[in-house]
This record gives sequence, structure tokens and C-alpha cells, in this order.
Amino acid sequence: MNKKKVLITGASRGLGLAISKKLAADYTLILHASKEESFKSVDKKHHVLCADFADDKQLDDFCKRLKKEHGDDLYAVINNAGVTFDKPLNFQPEREIDAMLKVNLRAPILISKTAMKIFGLSGTGVIINISSVVGESGNAFQSVYAATKAGLVALSRSLAQEAAALNTEHNIRVLSVSPGFVETDMTDSIPGTIKEKYLNLIPAKRFGKADDIADTIAFLLSEKASYINGTNIHINGGLL
Repeated sequence: MNKKKVLITGASRGLGLAISKKLAADYTLILHASKEESFKSVDKKHHVLCADFADDKQLDDFCKRLKKEHGDDLYAVINNAGVTFDKPLNFQPEREIDAMLKVNLRAPILISKTAMKIFGLSGTGVIINISSVVGESGNAFQSVYAATKAGLVALSRSLAQEAAALNTEHNIRVLSVSPGFVETDMTDSIPGTIKEKYLNLIPAKRFGKADDIADTIAFLLSEKASYINGTNIHINGGLL
């Protein structure tokens, strides 16, 4: 029996890599990165589908290939790919603003649009958008990044309602996950003094591990989570 297919964007490192390792045994994966060389090796049962989401044409081609090559048995989409350029907004070049808007928000919207077309025919499917704690709390020097992550939460809630309105008999779920401070290469660049500041705000008194997020994603894809829909799941150690 063929295993269900799950698309993971930004799967070559950080959270995406941890999620792909967690799901590899139970699903056939469609792994995304900007460039194929980002993947050192991939099991033959999985697929690689690459595109630079900051490039409109590459994103458009990606969505077309996703529908054409995997539309028959796509079960879930994990919109994880993201970029950030941390600096005050008044010093932020427009090219960086555009990159964050395109990669973090426009790409998940268009990929979700493609997925909803597929799920509308199959009557089942899951979309999980990876947001961030800063989408709710805000964060200095991350104004645009935070705005894109807040947008993913709103997208998920609205699309869950939309799926129900368009498909009266379906099993289509859309939700978002908001990690707190997780130890990845993206957070490695945060200065030590700032890390200490946030550590003091976390009741768990530690930063999250990528596996903390991956374990949650695996659960949300399972039948045990079939009644979790249209909501945002915080995984932040109790960060206030």
C-alpha cells in the first residue's frame, strides 16, 4: 500500500529537517529547498521539488509541478520555509522586505491554494503553517517577519472556515503552529545577551528543540488530532 504524501517546505535544515526525519518512516515525503544541492542524500521513496520562493516564476512552476506530479495522493502540506532579516524597519532595504513577504507569506498562500484544489477533489487533507511566537508578541527589529507570521495564523483560521463552507462533507483541516525560541541555525545568530533575556521569560527555563516541534507536527497529522482545526498551537515552553 502506498504511503500518504506530505510536502515539507524548507526541509533541508532547521525545523524542516527535523520534521522530515520525524515523518520519514510513516509518509512519502516531498522535500523542498531553494536548490537541490541542499540535500546531501534522499531516500529513493521520497521526492525532491525545489524552487526559490522569492522568485515568482519559480513559485508558480513549483505549484504547477506539485499538482501535476503529486495531485493524486497528496495528504498534507507543511508550510515551513521562511527567511528573516533582523534590523530596524527604517533601515530595512525593500529587497529584504519583499523577500520576507514572498517567502514567508505569498508562497504559503499559493501553495495552500494548490493544495485546496487537490484536497477539494479527494475530500481529505491537512495544511499546517509554521508561524512564530513573534507573530503574536511582536519583536523589535523583526517587524516585517512578525507581520508575515501573524498573517499565517489568520490565513489558517480563515482557510479552515473556507474549507468547511465549500465542502460540506470533507476531512480538510488547516491550522498553524507557533514555535517559541527553538535551537536552530536561525536562532544561533541571536546575541547571547538577548538569548539570556528571553530565557528568563520562559517558565520551562530552556529553549525548545527542533524535535519538540516535529513531534507536535506528527501528532497533528494523525487521526488522533482529527478534531483540531482552525487554531494556532503554541509550542514555547510557556513564554509570556
